[in-house]
Amino acid sequence: MELLHWSGQTQRGKRKTNEDSFLCLQFNAHEVHYLGKTGEASSGEVDFVFAVSDGMGGERAGEFASRIAVEKITKLLPRAFKQSAVGLSVGFEEVLTELFGEIHDALMHLGGCYDECSGMGATLSMCWFTPGWMHFGHIGDSRIYYLPARDGSIKQLSHDDTHVGWLFRNSKITEREARAHPHRNALQRALGAGNKYVEPQVGSVGYEKGDLFLLCTDGIVDGLFDAQLRERLRAPDAAEAEKNPALRLVDAAIERSGRDNTTALVIEVI
Repeated sequence: MELLHWSGQTQRGKRKTNEDSFLCLQFNAHEVHYLGKTGEASSGEVDFVFAVSDGMGGERAGEFASRIAVEKITKLLPRAFKQSAVGLSVGFEEVLTELFGEIHDALMHLGGCYDECSGMGATLSMCWFTPGWMHFGHIGDSRIYYLPARDGSIKQLSHDDTHVGWLFRNSKITEREARAHPHRNALQRALGAGNKYVEPQVGSVGYEKGDLFLLCTDGIVDGLFDAQLRERLRAPDAAEAEKNPALRLVDAAIERSGRDNTTALVIEVI
């Protein structure tokens, strides 16, 4: 049975409001507990969910959209845990696809009912920890990174739902070119925002002691390259090591860019 240690941090950067939201949650078939921004707990009898969401829309609609995205998680996943406990076969792909669909429908409904919510939408990147496995779901351009202890690498598990992201994944542009591309934030898929269909990316990773996972909104990668993320998580200097990992990343990204809302959520298996 492993211990999970987590830390989360969000700042609005140079924006007037913060449209990012993040969630730390512990649950089983009977109850749900919201967790603090930092903490440590053992896996086994309960599951854990960590998520980040970046909202979009006029006025405060983006802030509202990201909050809806993370709060909806608290309703569906405990139902899935309960079904599993009584022997019903429900795969994580089915659960996550249904969850993303429910959030999309809720955002579309609100966008159609209220003028101030018209066009509201959100990205969502989430990690669901069960004993030995991390299941993830993703849509948009927030990111999920995996830093396995065995080789010291950093791997982006999620796919940016942008044309620029496709160009980078297919080695047509470099990471530096992707970061500077004028259309890097033009989303092709998101929850709500007038999209007709939702097709989230889902997957699983078996985790081991020493592994790290990072969930972040685009404000983090606007300020830091992947190699810089790895360095600050695995080998921070003395001054940065005094901060928790999420704050370490957010402060560094804000210092180097700060143009957008900036959110990081770091989970370490210890």
